[in-house]
Amino acid sequence: MCGIVGYIGDKGASALLVEGLRRLEYRGYDSAGVAVMNGNGVEIRKAAGKISKLEAVLSAMPISGNVGIAHTRWATHGAPTECNAHPHVSMDGTVAVVHNGIIENFSPLRSKLQALGYKFVSETDTEVLAHLIQAAYEDSLEQAVMDALSQVEGTYGIAVISSRDPNKLIAARKGSPLLIGLGEGEYYVASDVSAILAHTRQVVYLDDGDIAVLDRNGYRILDNDAREMLRSVSKVDWDLGQIERGGYAHFMLKEIFEQPQTIENTMRGRLLDDTGTAKLGGLNLTDEELLRFDNIVLTACGTSWHSALIGGMMLEDLARIPTKVEYASEFRYRNPVVTDRTLCIVISQSGETADTLAAMREAKHRGARTMGIVNVVGSTIARESDGGSYIHAGPEIGVASTKAFSSQVTALLLFTLKLARLRALSPVRGREIVEALHALPAQVQNILDRADEIEALAEEFKRASNFLYLGRGYNFPTALEGALKLKEISYIHAEGYPAAEMKHGPIALIDEMMPVVFIAPHDSVFEKVVSNVQEVKARKGKVIAITSRPEPALEGLIDYEFRIPETLDLVTPILASVPLQLLAYFIAVKRGSNVDQPRNLAKSVTVE
Repeated sequence: MCGIVGYIGDKGASALLVEGLRRLEYRGYDSAGVAVMNGNGVEIRKAAGKISKLEAVLSAMPISGNVGIAHTRWATHGAPTECNAHPHVSMDGTVAVVHNGIIENFSPLRSKLQALGYKFVSETDTEVLAHLIQAAYEDSLEQAVMDALSQVEGTYGIAVISSRDPNKLIAARKGSPLLIGLGEGEYYVASDVSAILAHTRQVVYLDDGDIAVLDRNGYRILDNDAREMLRSVSKVDWDLGQIERGGYAHFMLKEIFEQPQTIENTMRGRLLDDTGTAKLGGLNLTDEELLRFDNIVLTACGTSWHSALIGGMMLEDLARIPTKVEYASEFRYRNPVVTDRTLCIVISQSGETADTLAAMREAKHRGARTMGIVNVVGSTIARESDGGSYIHAGPEIGVASTKAFSSQVTALLLFTLKLARLRALSPVRGREIVEALHALPAQVQNILDRADEIEALAEEFKRASNFLYLGRGYNFPTALEGALKLKEISYIHAEGYPAAEMKHGPIALIDEMMPVVFIAPHDSVFEKVVSNVQEVKARKGKVIAITSRPEPALEGLIDYEFRIPETLDLVTPILASVPLQLLAYFIAVKRGSNVDQPRNLAKSVTVE
């Protein structure tokens, strides 16, 4: 979601800040702005729309200075206008603030400040913070920020500068990610490490409640009572090339084609061929503790929820343990049955998804043990979960998740394999699964080598206005994921269903104009899917089938076919998802969509 960059040092701040914002474009935004200490006070430049518009403003009216903050906004309170863009300034112009998150009690705070004579010029909740800091200012900027935040309810990641304390940059976090980048005589603040990776790999991740005070000589981290806190320094293992397109037309296409390697990275060093099991060093659970659990809850949002659905099927199928899959956004508003014998697995690419983080905290509060499956090292879920597994997919820049999905499913299969072998799964069956996993990267590459077949198919259907995706068993979640990818980036209405559920409503939509994608490999439910294909064909629907071998039963029933390599049923969703990712990508490109930054979407949803 919204992006924050801050800088204090000896270099020109404006160029560094805009460069950082560029690195955060993938998160999704609709306006941008910078605030710089110009030697006399705080100077602001803002623009609605893309960063290029902000650059045009800065080109016409440059700002000089070496302390500053910047922001890309994803609109919540108020339309995406220049006035509502961040940074926001206090009424006297001495304080500038950028903010990610939502101030839930901004309305009463706004009324209180208006009664004191403060004038508001925007519709945002953030402007309240600037005025509160001005009102609280006495001796130091950090104390004013602490006093202001003590009145706030909600979530925030903020960066603050003030002309009354011009050689200082303040950052604070509660529920919205923020980190400090360490340089030589210079320091950075960012909501995402990619913003500052060109300048440093040494970072300090802030925890909830932390307030960081930065100047050119160093930094301090304080709690709400101004007590100094110690936080470890982490080294980022990504390189700059991983967040560049590398010759691909879009990040999404690059990330689709990276999947053979990222799946290999997820498995590396974790498969034990002889015993047919997996080792996962970060679980922080002994085998005895794993066997103590009598139920598992998986919780996630969006694409990660689809991964969870597949993981839930795997766990019940192989490990024979009762498993529930929950939308993270709903989990904490119910009264779920969670005990100290529950393992709660939370899945998030960013490790910062607000709903998933809240669900994890609720599960911990109720006594469950928590396990995180995340991609971003040092993320909040990685730090707060009891243990877990990194998927090692590398930075995923495209908003529509691709390589993270396949790596999440792979990681879930590794965990399932470990738990199942501890419980009842035979070594023979375990070795069969290990062998299938070893073959997986090459099988994905086989699909990618035939991407032109999918591109030709996209040409046929680029003008469709609706799609239906159908699958059964392990490939029902694959259908959901395929439909989500298409609607996210092409804006074509698409729905995923269990194939048999088509008869209970969606069949009413089918006519000669309706493309229907069947995920129909030769698995344990293949014959049932054939019956569903026949039902669609009887109503003149256009059938696109993802199959795995020549099938006489499908002759005359399918209009378009793409074959994936044969594998075990539980591995099929990884292979089947790749042509669906490519189909969504090529259709979106042919329709002229902004594939990497689809409208209204953000990469990391850090507000509820």
